[in-house]
Amino acid sequence: MTLIKSISGIRGTIGGAAGDGLTPLDIVKFTSAYGAWLIRTGAAKKVIVGRDARISGAMVNNLVTGTLMGLGIDVVDIGLSTTPTVEVAVPLEQAGGGIILTASHNPKQWNALKLLNAKGEFINDADGKELLEIAESSDFNYADVNTLGKVIYDDSFMQKHIEQILALPLVDVDAIAKANFKVVIDCVNSTGGIFVPALLEALGVKTVHKLFCEPDGQFPHNPEPLPENLTDLSKEVTSKNADLGIAVDPDVDRLCFVCEDGNMFGEEYTLVAVADYVLKNTKGNTVSNLSSTRALRDVTEQAGGEYHAAAVGEVNVVNKMKEVNAVIGGEGNGGVIYPELHYGRDALAGIALFLTHLAKYGKPVSVLRSSYPNYFISKNKITLTPDMDIDALLLKVEEKYKNQPYSTIDGLKIEFDKQWVHLRRSNTEPIIRIYSEADSEAVASSLANKIIADIKEILS
Repeated sequence: MTLIKSISGIRGTIGGAAGDGLTPLDIVKFTSAYGAWLIRTGAAKKVIVGRDARISGAMVNNLVTGTLMGLGIDVVDIGLSTTPTVEVAVPLEQAGGGIILTASHNPKQWNALKLLNAKGEFINDADGKELLEIAESSDFNYADVNTLGKVIYDDSFMQKHIEQILALPLVDVDAIAKANFKVVIDCVNSTGGIFVPALLEALGVKTVHKLFCEPDGQFPHNPEPLPENLTDLSKEVTSKNADLGIAVDPDVDRLCFVCEDGNMFGEEYTLVAVADYVLKNTKGNTVSNLSSTRALRDVTEQAGGEYHAAAVGEVNVVNKMKEVNAVIGGEGNGGVIYPELHYGRDALAGIALFLTHLAKYGKPVSVLRSSYPNYFISKNKITLTPDMDIDALLLKVEEKYKNQPYSTIDGLKIEFDKQWVHLRRSNTEPIIRIYSEADSEAVASSLANKIIADIKEILS
């Protein structure tokens, strides 16, 4: 059993002993801490709660809702939902915050509490640390019987979210409808199975072949939308002669495409393509995290904008986007953040922008993909002993490559012309993650192996 406490929320496997997994006691404890923190901040005593379709969702939802009511906080339960829909709902309802019950791309035994502030954005580092301190000290006070919170059930937010997407100036419903796209979708038997078809219908897409769209939480494959998990989607795209395939993760904040020939568009290139379209129509800057493809920088500079890198983690990307007034940003895992709508990864907004781009481009998806710089990312890791001083090790690598352009925003990223390698420590394991990128798979792997050899030499 596993329980991981971080600023982005509380996640763990269901069951086991309290403190070792995401048990009912842990759910109540951390929900209480969140509610107590919310009250301390003076925010509205109202919280939006929504969940993906995981098997444990109803159980976790009941505990979260009851605990918030016990603190005197009103709950707007929006039921089966998506992470971006909850993020949109918080400001619409003028709520003090939101809790999304989802473990994102983790397998079905996992669930989590993702915690939002009054803007519908993930709580920041300082607030997260304060919340964890409240939890550890059990510093919360429950309401008396006359001041208990109330619960309201409201399933209108899918439509409200879709309406906001349709209202975006860069979403062209007429162009999408005229393109007469044939689409196959893989929604991994979670809430994308409800939301993605509804969005596509609203966009005028008439031919939609559904794969795994029953929101019962029985994930048919590993739910992370990576190429090795999308083989069924790829086959269905070619067998149905579809124009493209669309895959989302269980909480619909990550987005990946499959080309008409069955080849992967690449999760790293979701953001690149959407940014390309946005930048063609809106001059400005872009942001992604340090481990994302250089292709975004290339596309941004070609459009006359400035690219900026942020530390890994959605909240870090959002903070950097606000700092540099970025018009588009996100992460290379298929996460698109379009601030014109809201500051959160949103696969639904990504779908609408991508389909508009494709409709106006007028050529197959594979041709669009070939129009972008082609980079390959190699992902590796080194396991160290738990007592190893990883920071000291990274400093020695930094010293070795001090004459190269490098960044220490998040671990160590070293640039070699258009190639790079990023070393960062895991927050949960005694490992160093080593990501490298180059214009061929062989060169990217070779670069990673060179750095791994350097680390082994330092350790010897």
